[in-house]
Parts: sequence; structure tokens; C-alpha cells
Amino acid sequence: MKALAKILALAVVASLAASPAFAAGGHEPEKHDWSFNGILGSYDKPALRRGYQVYMEVCSFCHGVEFIAFRNLIDMGLTEDEAKAAAEAVQIEDGPDDQGLMFMRAGRLSDRIPPPFPNENAARAANGGALPPDLSLMTKARPFGPDYVYALLTGYEQAPDDVEIAPGMNYNPFYSGEQIAMFEPLFDGAVFFEDGTEATIEQMAEDITQFLMWTAEPKLDDRKRMGLGVMIFLVILTGMFIAVKRRVWADVH
Repeated sequence: MKALAKILALAVVASLAASPAFAAGGHEPEKHDWSFNGILGSYDKPALRRGYQVYMEVCSFCHGVEFIAFRNLIDMGLTEDEAKAAAEAVQIEDGPDDQGLMFMRAGRLSDRIPPPFPNENAARAANGGALPPDLSLMTKARPFGPDYVYALLTGYEQAPDDVEIAPGMNYNPFYSGEQIAMFEPLFDGAVFFEDGTEATIEQMAEDITQFLMWTAEPKLDDRKRMGLGVMIFLVILTGMFIAVKRRVWADVH
């Protein structure tokens, strides 16, 4: 019994250590009322488009989204022509050609969005030794998911007097250790939204978080629709079974 109690105690300690609050390392972010939350929730398509714009104009210079191809942007809400234009706006290394040489060409729908750096060493060299993570699965890889991403992007502030900031670091209470190498990426008016939405820090943070949630789970809307359809089918089927059962056993007393 003592051995069992010890094992259970260790399990409790391990579960607490693995909890989101512990894993996050910083302050727990406030819960956000995302459009995709809940059984009936879905992505906000205009927000996805704005979030993609924020990614391309702000985040893509340091961070990649390696699992996303330009053709996937059609599922996000872009038209095929818009997705083609986005692909053709970048240069993709291809080859080898008949001479055995690599060459550059305009992007195609089948190409994945290219990373900002050719390799890890180049990424570290350009960022003072820090390695900017790929953002494709960021909302799934971090505790508190999209709430953490939003809190991090809007959480930069002046460090308290009793906190010593290391050279090249920035204070952010939501980051593990509360010091982060990434400088504050968003500022009011950093982009211009064609739909007239005001590009405040909070708005851009919401939109890029929507986009990064989509990159991590692009089939979320389809999965929820299928799940809802299955639930409705099961309710109807259960009703039919109950009706059949009552009809079959109606004369049994």
C-alpha cells in the first residue's frame, strides 16, 4: 500500500509539472472568445485573410509556415487567382535543369510558402543566435494555444525595476522566463487592411492568431460540420430504434 501511495503521489506531482500553467513558464493568458471555439464555432474568414496579410508583411521575414502550400490558401478564403498571384510573387529554387544547375522560378500553387532562411545557421546568424520557430503548429505546440499567442503578441511592456533584462532580450511576462529575444513585432498601423479594418496591435494580434490556428488545424471547420452531422444522424437513428422497439414489443405484457 505504501508503494502504491508513493506511486500515486509521484503521478500527481508529474501531472502538476506538466500542467499548462507550469509549462508556459510565464503568466497565464486571459481566455479569449475566439470564433472557432465551441462545437458550432468556425473560422472568421475575413480575419484569416487579414491574418495572412499580417504574416506576410510582418512575420514572414523571420518565421516560416512550412506545412502550408499556396493552394491551401484557397481553403482559407482566397480565390484561386489570388492564391496564384501570391505564389507568383515569390521566387522558388528549383532544379536541377538539363545542365545540372539549380534555378529560380515564380511560385506555383503546388509550392509551399518558402521559409525566410535557407537553413538553421542562416536563421541564427540573422537573429543574434536565436532561432525563430516555424509557426505552422504554434497554436498547438504551446500551452493555452491561441490565447498564449495573442497574449504574447500584445504582452510586451516595460520591465519592472527589480527585473534585469539580458542584452538583446525584451520583457514579456507571458514568455517562459519573461524575457524573449524577439522584439515587439506589432505596432499600430503596421499594415493597411483593404477591408477598412483599423490595424491596431490588438486587431492584428487577433487576426494573426486566427491565421496561425488555421495553419495548425486547417480542416477544423470540416471536422466540426462532419461531427455535427454525425450527432444529428445518431439522434435520429436512436429515435428510430426506440420507435421500432416500442412497435415490436407493443403486444407483450
